[in-house]
Amino acid sequence: MRQRLSLAGQLLILQLAIVLLVVGAVAAVSITEADAAFRRVEGERLRSVGENTAINRTVRLGLGNPLGREALETVAESARAVSGASYVMVTDAAGTIVTGPDAGRTAPMGDSTGLTGRSWVGVSTEGGKSLTAHVPVLDERDGRFLGLIIVGRTYPTLADQLTAALANLLTYLVLGIVLGVGGSLLLARRVKRQTLGLEPREITGLVEHREAMLHGIKEGVIGTDSAHRVTLANDEAIRLLGLPADAVGRSLHDQDLEPALLDVLTGRSEGIDQVVLSDDRVVVLNRQPVVMRDRTVGSVTTLRDRTELTALRRELDVSRHTTDTLRAQAHEFVNRLHTIAGLVELGEHDEVVRYITRTSELHESLDREVTEVVGDTALAALLIAKASLAGEQGVTLSIGDGTDLPPVSDRLSADLVTVVGNLVDNALDATGPGGAITVTVRESDGEVAVTVVDTGPGVDPELADRVFQQGYSTKDEKHGHHGLGLAMIRLICVHRGGTVQVSGSTFTARLPYELEAIS
Repeated sequence: MRQRLSLAGQLLILQLAIVLLVVGAVAAVSITEADAAFRRVEGERLRSVGENTAINRTVRLGLGNPLGREALETVAESARAVSGASYVMVTDAAGTIVTGPDAGRTAPMGDSTGLTGRSWVGVSTEGGKSLTAHVPVLDERDGRFLGLIIVGRTYPTLADQLTAALANLLTYLVLGIVLGVGGSLLLARRVKRQTLGLEPREITGLVEHREAMLHGIKEGVIGTDSAHRVTLANDEAIRLLGLPADAVGRSLHDQDLEPALLDVLTGRSEGIDQVVLSDDRVVVLNRQPVVMRDRTVGSVTTLRDRTELTALRRELDVSRHTTDTLRAQAHEFVNRLHTIAGLVELGEHDEVVRYITRTSELHESLDREVTEVVGDTALAALLIAKASLAGEQGVTLSIGDGTDLPPVSDRLSADLVTVVGNLVDNALDATGPGGAITVTVRESDGEVAVTVVDTGPGVDPELADRVFQQGYSTKDEKHGHHGLGLAMIRLICVHRGGTVQVSGSTFTARLPYELEAIS
């Protein structure tokens, strides 16, 4: 397996590459500036050499008299030797060279304005690239154009220009390498300290693993910083909390969260397995602060959806209600059998008949009282069963005045059975033998209102809201009481768009419904 470079090595190579690029750019800029300086400085110097030569009396006489042109060769060579120019040539008024080995040839003019009597400096490519100055020679008496002085210097090659700039470039390169290496090492050290000594591939692996873990687990996970801003949230957490898809980076206080839920997420409410209602869901939260270098930098909270478990609990409660009812009826039936057996043994046959008739009439009266005002069969059966269970405990359960419920849908019927069953059970726990419970169920303005009143001590007004929180109970948790019943009632009411309230010993639940047409 090929060994990968460390973070320091990668930064060093990147810095060296940057240094080389900078030095290359500096070299290009230096050569460009040197070329411009060469044209400017050397061009002025060549022009000056040409002007000094053009005002030489010998040159003017030589161009004006064909016999004096031999002296022009000496003047041109002398000017070249003194100035250090590559060549100095003299032409006549027509531009024909009259000195040097190219005598008799027409001088290359290009864009020169020399033949018009004006000085010109530029680059000539004829016979090799060179910087050339053209200076006109004028007659000193009438200013007549006599010819040109052409002074040129061979253009330095790219290699010559690099050689000239090499010393400066080496200085820049060495300085850049020293600063680059030192800066790379310091930067790598700082970055590694901030990344806890992890290499880039390790950081990439951690991010990949985190994403796979966050989006692969069924539980919700949400992370926040010290200012309660969301730093991470997987899909399950967004679903359970009802957060927007762009929640990361936004404060929890800006989200539409239940106060109890916000208290847990921000740490104001502490504890393990805290149960909170989020919209129509029951969510269990566990918050763990994140501490680094003895400083709290945020928190991570896991969320579990217990809504399905709550629904199973509701079904279990229905089964429990049925079991309790059957047990109570069986116990009552056994007691009556014992009574009848005793009367038979005593020979009180007429009393047996009267006892059986009286018992049947009591049951028929209760059944008739319930079924006349409660049109839902399941709820009516529940109330009859609860009345038997209450009678076994020495508590009187009666149907309140104003009870009037027509047949309802199966879904609403199941919800009413759960709500009424839990409220009656709660009332049975609150009141003792000799107490009384009144249940009123009536339809009004598109909703079903359930009112359960008992003769117990009632709920303290300060706890009126808290008793509906899941996990809260006024009973002993050691005996299996976990405060689920009232929270379940609230969940059902909220899910249907209704409410549940308590005032003393009076509980009122409102469940909106749609009346079914039943033939």
